[in-house]
Amino acid sequence: MVSKRNKAELRQKKHVRLRNRLSGTPERPRLSVFRSDKHMYAQIIDDVAGNTLCAASTLDKDAKLDITNNIEAAQYVGKAIAEKAMAKGIKTVVFDRGGFLYHGKVQALADAAREAGLEF
Repeated sequence: MVSKRNKAELRQKKHVRLRNRLSGTPERPRLSVFRSDKHMYAQIIDDVAGNTLCAASTLDKDAKLDITNNIEAAQYVGKAIAEKAMAKGIKTVVFDRGGFLYHGKVQALADAAREAGLEF
């Protein structure tokens, strides 16, 4: 059985490998996803300038969620980040899953962002 510490280290190594291939530009910024044990976070980042263009999470004040670490919460974050991106004129992004498997909550966030108008 793999311990939590080793799981986190493996995820970090995967993320480093992914980041070597992925980079956000002003024309096509990077949508970065992070999920902790309690919350979900998403940021749209321009790596060239080193700026976070917009962010959304389950910690937002307007998030009316009973549970903040389930698929419903992930869908909220995906929809919220897409709305904020569209308001800033961002339509296409590069998806950075952060070393997490593209399954469950991460997939729900991506699907909700796509439904709200973002293109990957």
